[in-house]
This record gives sequence, structure tokens and C-alpha cells, in this order.
Amino acid sequence: MENRSFSLRLKNRGDRSNQTPHAKDSDGSFFSPGRLPQEYPMKILWKTGFIRLVLVVGIVWMLLILVVLLFHIWSCQSSIAFLSAVCNKESKVVEFLGRFGYVSKPQPSQSQHRCPIPVADDPDKIVIPEKRTPDTIVKNLNYILEDEFVHNESQSSPLFGGHQSWSQREESFKLKPTMKVHCGFMRNGGADMTSVDIKYVKKCKFVVASGIFDGYDVPHQPANISRRSKKLFCFLMVVDEVSLAFIRSNVTVREDSAGGQWVGIWRLILVKHPPYDEPRRNGKVPKILTHRLFPQAQYSIWIDGKMELIVDPLLMLERYLWHGKHTFAIAQHKFHRSIYEEADANKRRKRYARPLIDLHIKIYRYEGMEPWNSKKSTPSDVPEGAIIIREHTALSNLFSCLWFNEVHLFTPRDQLSFGYVVYRLGDSFKFFMFPNCEYNSLFVLHPHIREHSSRIEWVKDLKELEGKGSGMKESRGGLGLWTPYPGNLDLVVMPPVARTSKAG
Repeated sequence: MENRSFSLRLKNRGDRSNQTPHAKDSDGSFFSPGRLPQEYPMKILWKTGFIRLVLVVGIVWMLLILVVLLFHIWSCQSSIAFLSAVCNKESKVVEFLGRFGYVSKPQPSQSQHRCPIPVADDPDKIVIPEKRTPDTIVKNLNYILEDEFVHNESQSSPLFGGHQSWSQREESFKLKPTMKVHCGFMRNGGADMTSVDIKYVKKCKFVVASGIFDGYDVPHQPANISRRSKKLFCFLMVVDEVSLAFIRSNVTVREDSAGGQWVGIWRLILVKHPPYDEPRRNGKVPKILTHRLFPQAQYSIWIDGKMELIVDPLLMLERYLWHGKHTFAIAQHKFHRSIYEEADANKRRKRYARPLIDLHIKIYRYEGMEPWNSKKSTPSDVPEGAIIIREHTALSNLFSCLWFNEVHLFTPRDQLSFGYVVYRLGDSFKFFMFPNCEYNSLFVLHPHIREHSSRIEWVKDLKELEGKGSGMKESRGGLGLWTPYPGNLDLVVMPPVARTSKAG
């Protein structure tokens, strides 16, 4: 009996012991015999796999960022033009990297600088001079519209800038009361305006002009323009057919009842049959020959197409012309004072064929152009040509003609030619070269929608322009570089150049 009761107690105890795990298992116990060998390892594997995946993705992402930063650093320091173009030296990335010394910082003198413009505050209070500046040195200026017959057949085709001979060029620098010079717009040379635009610009006496060629930009609307200036000034944007199509596809173009085309305040002026193969050279036509495109204009302000004007034009005329009784105003270059410094920078930045730039300035050196020094009457021989403010007097117009003739004859780098023409005219041509910090306060600079690059800009040796490379030569501009020069250029000793800016 005792043996039986003992065995029953063992059985009941065993039953309870057998029931306990099942009860815990039904409650989802972590130590369930069924889960321990199967579900628990799977959960651990899933968790560790996910963590590893996150870590791998994070490491790969960090490596990609590091590669991009290293490429950015390399491109900013590279001398290869394509890689230099990739680098945006004004970007936040470059600024951040510069703080840690990964990218060389610009010197304090090279940093972007602005200063207040000492102008009147109210355009409505500006007094416009009743009389124009009298013409005292050159009183009558006429233009050659057709070249004399030449026997050389290669020169028989009409050129926009004409076939100016070396003797004609030399004669054009001799100031006389009555002069007749080449000044673009030769008959059948291109740059033709429509009859609608010709009629419109005849009424324009005060002009703000700009230009877009080959679809690099869209018009940027000026800011801070007074009602008085909106009524007084014509805002004229000169475009070619490629740019007009590009503008139409990107911004709203309004057409008025007379057939004129508008983008905001800008009246588009279409120039058909571009006179040059090189868009950069085409852009010099409205920039330098503003008085020829708009012959009724008494005053003009030129601003490059990538800029947004932020100062009222009446205030600009008061500050840069009327206040000091000037007829021509342009800003001093930010870095360079000598054309030889500017030429060196142009070569390093691949702005045009290096040997042709060398030939261009070698001619200037042969003709007596000295490097800038403090004894010269101007603060610099090199301007910032993106803004030009003019009263269209006979002498001011002559200077523009002679400046353009140099651009037509040699390279399209107008900053090289400007100082040379000033040198040739001597003290007869007086102008106001204002500080660069004021120049930077006149506009907001927008990047080009696309950057221009032509094959000739990459040429390092004249042999590259022979044979198959002859197609890189311009056929309608820069012909003076291929015309035998009446002097021995081999005797020219070029001055040393101290580099004051980086090739960027």
C-alpha cells in the first residue's frame, strides 16, 4: 500500500514536471525546447545580418563621399583645363575644404571684394546735362563701308571688319579733326538687324545694352530700376538666332503689336548672319561697337549677358560720367595691370591658342607697348570689360572703333587690346578707370548655362593648325595673325611676367 502511494506521488510529480514546459511553451517561453534549437538562432542571424548590411552600406557611402571629395580637390589643383572647369572655386565644398588646408585658399587681395558706390540716392534728383560734351580733337568721324579693290583673291570676300592693311591701321592712330576709319559693319559683312528692330532703336538716346550669343545665357532682369529710368532708357538685348531659339524654349518671350520681342524689360534685338566663326568674337560687336548698332544713342551702358544689373543706370551715368565730366568709364582689372600678365593668364586658362596670343602681344611689344608701371597716367592697362559706360562723342566712338579693329585683326581677347589703343592715342583720350570693388557692386554674376569651348583654345603649337588642323583657324577674324607683319618680330624680347593670379 505504501509502495503504491509512493509510486502514485512520483507519477503525479512527473506529470507536473511534464506539464510545466508545455505551459511555458504555449506562452511563448524563450527557453522552449522547440524554439531553442530552431527559432532563436534564426532571429540572431537575421539581426546580425541586418546590422552588417547597414554597416557595409554606410562604409560604401562614406567611401563614395571620400572619392568625390578627393576628385574635387584634384580637379581644383589640376592644370588640365577640363578638370579645372569641373571645379567651382566659389562653391561651399571648396570653401569648406579650404578651411582644413585641402584646397589652397585665395590670397586676401584675391577674395571677392565690394565697396560702396559714391552715388546719389535718388534717380529722380539726377540732373541730366543739357549739352553734350563738345568734340574738340576729332570733330567728324566717318566709317569705311567698303574696301578698295584688292588683287589677292583670298581677300576678295567681304569681311565684317574689313581687310585693313598695316598702313591703314597705322594711319588710324593719328588723330585729326576729320577721320575715316574701319569700324565693322562693312557692306555684306553680316550682323544684319531686322527692319522692325532698326525702326525701334532709332528712338533710343539712352541705352542699356547686353548680348547673348550661341545660347550661353538667358536674360537676367535688372533690379532697383526707377520709373524715370524705365521711361528714359532702352534696355536692348542683342541675340543671334541660336540664342533666340534657346531663350524661347526656356523663358517667356512676349511679342508686341509692332513685332518686337520682349523678355521682361529687355527688348530683344536679333542680329542675323553672325560675322564670325567664333561666338566670343561675335559678342564683341555689340559690346564694343554699341554706337554703330544704335547710332542715335547719346549715352550707353554695356553689361555682359551673364550679369544682373542692380544699380539704377541714371545713378551710374551720374557717378561715372557726369560727376567727373568723363566720356568713357571702365573698371580696373581685379588682378592684372599689365597686358603681359593678362596674356600669360589667358594662355594658362586656355582662352585662345597660345602661340597666337604670343604673336599678338609680341606685335604690341615691337610697337613700343611697355608693361604697366606706376609712372603711367592710368591705374592699369587691363580693364574689366564686362561693364562699359560711354557718352558717344566722336573721340569716344573713335576709340571704340580702334579697339574693335584690334579685336578683329588679332585675338578676340579684348582686354589685351584695350591698353594698347590707350597707349597709341596717348593723353588725347582721357577716361575714368574706376576701382574694381565698385565694379563688383554694380551687378550680380550668374554662371553661364553652358560654358563655351572651341578647339582653337587648346592649340599649343602653330604646327597643330597645319594640315588637318587648318580647319581650326578662323576664316573671318584674326587674319592679321596670318598676314606677314612689316617688321622683324624675331628681335623682340618679351618682358618677364610676375604671376599675380592662379589659372582657374
